[in-house]
Amino acid sequence: MNEALELEVGHRVLEVGAGSGWHASTIAEIVAPSDTPREKWGHVYTVEIVRELADFARKNIERAGYGDRVTVFCADGSEGYASEAPYDRVLVTAAAPDIPKPLLEQLRTGGVLVIPIGGTYLYQTLVRIRKMDRRLTEENLGGVAFVPLTGKYGHRA
Repeated sequence: MNEALELEVGHRVLEVGAGSGWHASTIAEIVAPSDTPREKWGHVYTVEIVRELADFARKNIERAGYGDRVTVFCADGSEGYASEAPYDRVLVTAAAPDIPKPLLEQLRTGGVLVIPIGGTYLYQTLVRIRKMDRRLTEENLGGVAFVPLTGKYGHRA
């Protein structure tokens, strides 16, 4: 998924679904490598809807040494995180029924969104969206299996 995002040093990235914090840490290593001057660093903002997972991710990220490059929020990630937008890249780590409109709105022109789209556990496709000036392009990256995205723009219980 990091490869699909086409990450670069300096990118501001929104990750929806912090989980354990591992993936956000791998993104931080790419957008804000420790051997690069801090003023060139990007940043990862990761949003987790489950309070216990957000706390778990925060502790793991701090313990791994990425606390200065990753910020964890407990919120409904299907709505994005508007106060830190716009983002160069958006990664969703749970399958959505459709592409959440707020994520597209918070994506910078020229940005990339990678998201699994499909049912709650089966028939999902990893999709890469590129936001151009007045249009979006969509690319099918293949079949995947993710947990369902919850929240306002996620799957209904």
